Amino acid sequence: MRLATLRRNNSTHAARVEGENSAVIIEGFANVGDLLAQENWRELAANASGEQVSFEPNELDAVVPAPKKIVCVGLNYANHIKEMGRELPEHPTLFVKFPDALTGPYDEVKVPDYAAGALDWEGELAVIIGKRARRVSEAEANDYIAGYAIMNDYTTRDYQYRTLQWHQGKSLEKSSGFGPWLTTPDSFTFGGELATYLGEEKVQTTPTDDLVFSPQKLIEYISHIYPLDAGDVIVTGTPGGVGHARDPKRYIGNGDTVRVEIEGLGHIANTTVFE
Repeated sequence: MRLATLRRNNSTHAARVEGENSAVIIEGFANVGDLLAQENWRELAANASGEQVSFEPNELDAVVPAPKKIVCVGLNYANHIKEMGRELPEHPTLFVKFPDALTGPYDEVKVPDYAAGALDWEGELAVIIGKRARRVSEAEANDYIAGYAIMNDYTTRDYQYRTLQWHQGKSLEKSSGFGPWLTTPDSFTFGGELATYLGEEKVQTTPTDDLVFSPQKLIEYISHIYPLDAGDVIVTGTPGGVGHARDPKRYIGNGDTVRVEIEGLGHIANTTVFE
């Protein structure tokens, strides 16, 4: 099952995606985050019989527009860790992204001139939580996963490396495309290709099971620090191939489109506009 947040008539609606560009409105819920707050969200979504609508890509909003928490994981793909010249970590590296950073999966990313000097691409797999998780074991973690989506994690490297804290390079307003929809675990096979394209050039590729810390391990680790609530998002890290690690370094330019595809989840694409 695939669930999306659609923009329609100056509002948004949770919807069950039926085809490439058609969906059934789930009445009573403004977005997928509101739907996930219901204990019986799966039944509500599966049994929804609201209006059937067609939609264009730009009518998709961030799949969960305002999660309480977005927890990002750094240095989690083995090939990316190696390209950065680091050792495999014993524990996850965590930082946060604020909901203000999210935007639709096909929206333009408008970048102010002061943040445009070292803008990098990071395609990532996102895990969306389906119910409150507190001190959950790895073996139990699957029960807490609502589904998976794609995150286009634009990163301002100059801001990121001003200090030892990465957050400031990761939360540029409306810079992270998120979607195109939530795909439930029964409709997704882990281990397919994650690929990022800068224009037509493939700049990142890896199987999603190259993760050092799996979604289940991350849920265990994070939920022993603080609870995760329905609709919260874990962004699991990026593979090798980022522009900042290249010699010479390479960054996103004005007008460049960054497209992220994950096998079984679809794709998202954001075009960069320097303001």
